Amino acid sequence: MSTPAAEHAVGRRDADGVAARARGLTKAYGSGETTVLALDSVDVDIARGRFTAVMGPSGSGKSTLMHCLAGLDTVSAGQVWLGDTEITGLKDRELTRLRRDRIGFMFQSFNLIPTLNAAENITLPMDIAGQKPDQKWLDQVIDTLGLRDRLKHRPAQLSGGQQQRVACARALASRPELIFADEPTGNLDSRAGLEVLGFLREAVDDLGQSVVMVTHDPGAAAHSDVVLFLGDGRIVDEMERPTAEAVLERMRNFSAGRPATGAASDDVDVDVVLAADSDDVPLDASVDASLDTLDTFDKD
Repeated sequence: MSTPAAEHAVGRRDADGVAARARGLTKAYGSGETTVLALDSVDVDIARGRFTAVMGPSGSGKSTLMHCLAGLDTVSAGQVWLGDTEITGLKDRELTRLRRDRIGFMFQSFNLIPTLNAAENITLPMDIAGQKPDQKWLDQVIDTLGLRDRLKHRPAQLSGGQQQRVACARALASRPELIFADEPTGNLDSRAGLEVLGFLREAVDDLGQSVVMVTHDPGAAAHSDVVLFLGDGRIVDEMERPTAEAVLERMRNFSAGRPATGAASDDVDVDVVLAADSDDVPLDASVDASLDTLDTFDKD
């Protein structure tokens, strides 16, 4: 089992470039007096070959940032690139093809097809696209996630942790450029959650993947290489080699309305900060509207 990122040689792939980036990224909902500015001119680079966590209080814009970087939502202003491809302005069909071929997704609710077994769920995006998986890579993913003896089981026959491992394998199966995970441990008990975080850590360290994870959990964030902190639609701070304690203190500062460098207070209601499972725009709502499990991988 992998351990938190602080115990790893962080940054060994820093020179490999940028997996995704945004410049002047702005997202507004509504109009006139009811306008809500979810993202306010955000500039961000997501490093290739690293595990990036995104944190912030409820309504800070963290899920919206992931949606826009992944092409799940349109932007009001600014530009977004996946690798060297600018995705802002792409037509729906082009975005569908890009998400299917170059991005992996992990959802809090797993989003497995109940009538398919684990193996069929894992290869579903490629099956729909009419592509054959790289069997050597697929075997490596399956063995890394410990799913070899569960491939014939349907989701109802699997535990929550096993279902999320299947979802993780599905995200990795096509060897995407970038994996987006929204609260991947939100529906799991602590033991299963640690297993999934360990697998994401291994996906970066051993399989060379790039991962962006939205989370409210300091313990989950501690498995990443870097944490981006959002507040009021802007990236207000970042932390390299995070630990759960350091992330928690930083979140306490946000909750108390102090600068990130301020000292933590004993009377901060941390539960208010850490209990926020949802963000400004719930991922499931976005999926239902524009990226249903099958639509995500829709064949051209």
